[in-house]
Amino acid sequence: MATISDVATRAGVSTATVSRALNGKSTVDPELAARVLAAADELGYRPNGPARNLRRQETAVLALIISDVENPFFTAISRGVEDVAHEAGYSVVLCNSDDEPDKEREYVDVALQERVAGVLISPAGAGDSAEVLRAHNTPVVALDRRLEGSLGDTVLVDNQLAAREATLHLRAQGYRRIGCLTGPSGVLTADDRLAGYHDGLAEAGLTASSSLERRSEFKAAGAKDAARSLLTQDEPPDALLVANNAMAIGVLEMMAELGLRAGRDIGVVAFDDAPWATLLDPPLTVVAQPAYDMGSAGAQLLLSRIGGDHSEPTTTTLSAHLVGRGSSSKG
Repeated sequence: MATISDVATRAGVSTATVSRALNGKSTVDPELAARVLAAADELGYRPNGPARNLRRQETAVLALIISDVENPFFTAISRGVEDVAHEAGYSVVLCNSDDEPDKEREYVDVALQERVAGVLISPAGAGDSAEVLRAHNTPVVALDRRLEGSLGDTVLVDNQLAAREATLHLRAQGYRRIGCLTGPSGVLTADDRLAGYHDGLAEAGLTASSSLERRSEFKAAGAKDAARSLLTQDEPPDALLVANNAMAIGVLEMMAELGLRAGRDIGVVAFDDAPWATLLDPPLTVVAQPAYDMGSAGAQLLLSRIGGDHSEPTTTTLSAHLVGRGSSSKG
């Protein structure tokens, strides 16, 4: 099946020009438009529903609101969104909320003012962003975290199951005082990972203890302080489940300051397979999440909604998997 990129190559123009020409935009030079239409006819190209719907949109733009642009997890999500959007003739505007509901709402307001076709969002906890978008009939898809009140489609990972399996992995490696460092209360991913940690402890026959649990922002600095509190107490944990890769940096920094080595002294498993995870000594054991797939699936759902799909909101749950490395081995 021919794609918009194939048409662009045949016509000798950009995909953006193809999108504008096929949707009757007056900004396209008539000669270029004729080349595009001829190329599309030769290749048998037919725009999909979302692309056809561009004529009814004020702008062929999607807004992507994520919580931390510096986190490789969200970088991969963004790439998945952009690849799908670009293929359909859309541009993507990236917004960084820093997990702050007020900042997130500011970006939602801007998206509405600019009349974007739809919004993908990793919600920053409690807030009314979803309600505002729905009130303006703007399609919205949540990534990594659910929206309040099931007000849109959601694509996420089974964090509870993944955290359970990571905890059981640490127990199988011989660790007995397994701690957990997770994110802020009320954030779905943070709460689900803590719940999965509790599930793993129970299945392993270990007792949960508040002295082995800490919460912080999903950042290195907050995690470093939380790790200090955990690792300098009278009975510190001998292993840690860490809720994301940014927090893992803070944990590893604190361990280095305390002269502790991953694996030998403290078993460590962190969510997200960051590019640097294999460069450490020992390499970091991770819960690898399908971030790119999450972004691409979310974009496909959003384009379907823009194209006129009015069915009930859906939840797509993807699977993560443990990648065992030296940081969780006592050897």
